[in-house]
Amino acid sequence: MIGETICQLARRLMRHPAAPYHEHAVRAEVESICTEYGLRFERDQFGNVLVRLRTAARQRPLVLAAHLDHPGFEIIGCRSPTAWLARFRGGVADDYFRAGIPVRLMPGEAPAKLGRRKGTRTFKLQTKNHAGKDACAPRFAVWELEDFSMRRGQIHGRACDDLIGVAAALATIIELKRKKARAHVLGVISRAEEIGFHGALACAASRSLPKNSLVISIETSRELPGVKMGQGVILRVGDRTSIFDPEATRFLAGVASGLVSERNGFQFQRGLMSGGTCEGTAYQEFGFQTAAVCVALGNYHNCAARNRIAAEYVNVADACGMVQLLVAVAKQMPRYAKLTSKLPEGLTEMLREARKKLRATARFS
Repeated sequence: MIGETICQLARRLMRHPAAPYHEHAVRAEVESICTEYGLRFERDQFGNVLVRLRTAARQRPLVLAAHLDHPGFEIIGCRSPTAWLARFRGGVADDYFRAGIPVRLMPGEAPAKLGRRKGTRTFKLQTKNHAGKDACAPRFAVWELEDFSMRRGQIHGRACDDLIGVAAALATIIELKRKKARAHVLGVISRAEEIGFHGALACAASRSLPKNSLVISIETSRELPGVKMGQGVILRVGDRTSIFDPEATRFLAGVASGLVSERNGFQFQRGLMSGGTCEGTAYQEFGFQTAAVCVALGNYHNCAARNRIAAEYVNVADACGMVQLLVAVAKQMPRYAKLTSKLPEGLTEMLREARKKLRATARFS
């Protein structure tokens, strides 16, 4: 059930190209999904989508944070009926911008090609056909890559980052509602993460989220030594900038270990995913207790070997495991104190034993 849901949601979301500040079509799809599944949602003043499931109002809120945008080009000028000036927004190294790479102008999906560099991160985009009176209509552009496909147990597409995270957040809330679970969950689907998590910062600084919320950043992250695609969801202990809350991470690990003991094939990993800075840093710096999960991502930000632009990809089983973990975390929120107290209680007991042994042997040292 979870696998079918996550793939269906990913397909729907990933068919809508987006770039920082130009997430309107994929945001509309998020809202359409919420309406179809009977999920309560609203837009905040910054255009982020807040999705709520509150069947246990007195429980501590669990916030699932993911973002809508993906690196892309923002159109900043029209040079001629067949040429536009565009600034690239997002983390892609200069070596990947080679003249002639196909791009897609949006809205309208007109084909174009990357032209000459015109300045820092600014390029000419060229089309073959005259676009008539709508020549200056495009507002952004994306790499011309497949939107979505399934191959050999993997999801491939232009924007797995972070629409797999958005799909996971929605799938978690849908699954909790389907099971009539007692939970207090708030999905924050934010904008403009790729240029400094603007939507998350604005949300974190507002009064939209209860201050006692436990925030979990949901991401895809480039595969690094120590973690492997296909070996489960990753408990992300930190990113390039921050180390996340140890107690909250211990809670996730306790829930994950419980799932492993159920012998249902669930597996997880733990790692410092330092390939980039994620929204978890923004929420943590604004005072929220924060943890993070992710799945390993291939061709991070569409950057493939030999400086090629290519589709990203993730393992479907990893994404399913991420939803499975998040559902369990939401259900286990009432046991947060009990699960996180196991380590200090164990250390206290070890301390008693240590003192006894150390005193008994001190004279022989």
